[in-house]
Amino acid sequence: MITIESAKNSPVENLLPDIYNAVRALIMRDGRILLLRKGGDARGERFALPGGAQEPGETLPQALDRECREEIGTGVRARDLVHVADWFKPRDTTPPSTRQTVEFVFACSIPDDYEAHNGHRPDKHQIEVVWMALDELAGAPLFPRGLREFLSREGRIYPVYLGTLET
Repeated sequence: MITIESAKNSPVENLLPDIYNAVRALIMRDGRILLLRKGGDARGERFALPGGAQEPGETLPQALDRECREEIGTGVRARDLVHVADWFKPRDTTPPSTRQTVEFVFACSIPDDYEAHNGHRPDKHQIEVVWMALDELAGAPLFPRGLREFLSREGRIYPVYLGTLET
């Protein structure tokens, strides 16, 4: 695990120069959470919150709404910022590289009649959108792994800076 001290004292190999801002939507309903099921690469099957990169000129809520329209087929209303974390994400590049990501997760609401489905522009490795029961999170391959503790608090949300997460 990379800590603040180790990141300062030993450089991450092939670290890309730009820090990448990402937004994620935490959408819960009736004891379930909305997740993207991903696969088709060396990391295998995993589940992730919907969202993605903030583009230049976008606010964080604008980026989140755009990303959700692309991935889950509906816009979202960002309510509360529930966590901020940074992590070093390995990239599938030649040669292999690493990108520092600062991730902002917002509790969001969606239309009451929303049914899980892929949007018009899903992520590269996105297979489907699923509602997962909160009690199933313990056995699910979540990405990044560091989100497991945060997401398995039985629906209780605490604003917190999680620090550097393991990928």
